[in-house]
Amino acid sequence: MAYLACAILAATALALGLHVWSMRRAARQIVRELSEKLSEDTNTLISLSTSDREMRRLAAALNRQLRILRAQRLRYRQGDQELKDAVTNVSHDLRTPLTAICGYLELLEQEEKSEAAERYLTRIAERTEAMKALTEELFRYSVVLSTDQDMAPEPVDLNAAVETAAAGYYAALTARGIEPVITLPEERVVRSLDRAALNRVLSNLFSNALKYSDGDLDVTLSADGRIAFSNTARDLDPVRVGRLFDRFFSLEAARNSTGLGLAIARTLVERMGGSIGAGYEAGRLTVTVSFPGDAPRAPS
Repeated sequence: MAYLACAILAATALALGLHVWSMRRAARQIVRELSEKLSEDTNTLISLSTSDREMRRLAAALNRQLRILRAQRLRYRQGDQELKDAVTNVSHDLRTPLTAICGYLELLEQEEKSEAAERYLTRIAERTEAMKALTEELFRYSVVLSTDQDMAPEPVDLNAAVETAAAGYYAALTARGIEPVITLPEERVVRSLDRAALNRVLSNLFSNALKYSDGDLDVTLSADGRIAFSNTARDLDPVRVGRLFDRFFSLEAARNSTGLGLAIARTLVERMGGSIGAGYEAGRLTVTVSFPGDAPRAPS
């Protein structure tokens, strides 16, 4: 009897051990497959080799959630594409009447006007130019987010790129009383980047400084490929700085901005394999772009 009892206990323990092993194996399979389904763009579902009822019920519940998640992702993609198409169409539709308005304003400039009419026309021209700038920003946004726009990397001298961008914005900065301080390393910093995309990023960052600076701007390029734009910005705070890269976020509508400049910059930087971020400390806004990686030095 004692031998029979020991045999039954051993068989029971073996069966329980096999069941536990099977459950652990099924759990690992679920974890692996769930991770694959979430990371890949696929319509396949979790499949199990075990016949355990509870584990199969768990897999079925996860599959239901995967179907819901995929349906939501599809709706998001469709809505995002519809938004991009709408932005493109609106920017195109605005260009024609704005061009006509500018043409008529130029004709009016040649006519005799009273002092009041001259003042009013000046204001109209200013607002029209602002609308043209906003329309162009919307158009660039739709182009940048086009999925079929590929990067064309080539060796780019970051020192020269920063200097060129700073020179292009020097007049606009000094007109606002901002004397930019540009700090570059002695050695040339070269990275494999899309030249046009980099120029757009730097242009948007200088434009951002024009909007938010309280009168100063420090631009520093480090030897490790990091470019920091730092300026005093007392109107900002950490919460709003955290939203600067959000699409259509703008501190004030009166600043003539769609809030797309930094969103475009982030998209382009990430496509080139870099990173971009913003911080706020002691009343100073710092936007940092980083292009890591070694590249051959440009000839001196």
